[in-house]
Amino acid sequence: MKKIGFFLSLIVAFVALLVIGPGEAHSKNSLTIGASNVPHAQILNHIKPELEKEGIHLNIRVFQDYVLPNKALASGELDANYFQTIPFLNQWNKQNNGHLVDVGAVHLEPMGIYSKKVKRLQDLKDNATILVSNNAPDYGRILQLFQQAGLIKIKKGVSIEQANFSDIVSNPKHLKFKTGYEPKLLPEIYENGEGDAVAINANYAVQSGLNPKKQAIALQKSDPHSPYNNIVAVRKEDRNNPQIKKLMKILESKPVQKWIYDHYKGGVVPAHKY
Repeated sequence: MKKIGFFLSLIVAFVALLVIGPGEAHSKNSLTIGASNVPHAQILNHIKPELEKEGIHLNIRVFQDYVLPNKALASGELDANYFQTIPFLNQWNKQNNGHLVDVGAVHLEPMGIYSKKVKRLQDLKDNATILVSNNAPDYGRILQLFQQAGLIKIKKGVSIEQANFSDIVSNPKHLKFKTGYEPKLLPEIYENGEGDAVAINANYAVQSGLNPKKQAIALQKSDPHSPYNNIVAVRKEDRNNPQIKKLMKILESKPVQKWIYDHYKGGVVPAHKY
């Protein structure tokens, strides 16, 4: 009878795994989070000990692109991901009929303009060429930097998150914005002296050894309400998950926010006051 009971329990366990399906049998004492390598995975590794004190083991899956993390989250392979901005998340949801949601901002990777030709953005010459990535959700904040410098004007009524280069209505210097570059290649393109200026997101700048605070000729400023803060995203039904709430409490805490600023020397900016 004991043998029969043992085999029955094995069968029940096997059937339960089939019902749950792959990637969804997450432990109640762990979180699996997808993240870009720099700075996201580094920040998550930093808070691992704090989460362990809360009884939560953190598994970090590093992704090298911006395509797979949301797919993996939507399919149940991840409990959360940490790599994107709100405009990027909104665009992904729209294009993929997704229902992923933002549960909080952690840091800003300031968009910077880099140049080996001029020291100030305003000093760009007529017909200067600015090299830009193929990541459309970044275009608004690039345009914002040029508008703040008085070099262009954007069409009235267009939100900065939705702005594109076709929305420029005033461009006295006839600046040329050339898009289509792979984001991770832009630091190398800058080092090679291509174009008159290059727009580089801070994660790629820091990863390549650039110091955004010192080397960018224009740099996006921090704002706790900025749509360009990097966020943690989850499936809609998990937004009130107690483990996710503990994760966000630690990420948004003053010690962690200060560590972000100090560790990246201002090249990655905390989303919250510390």
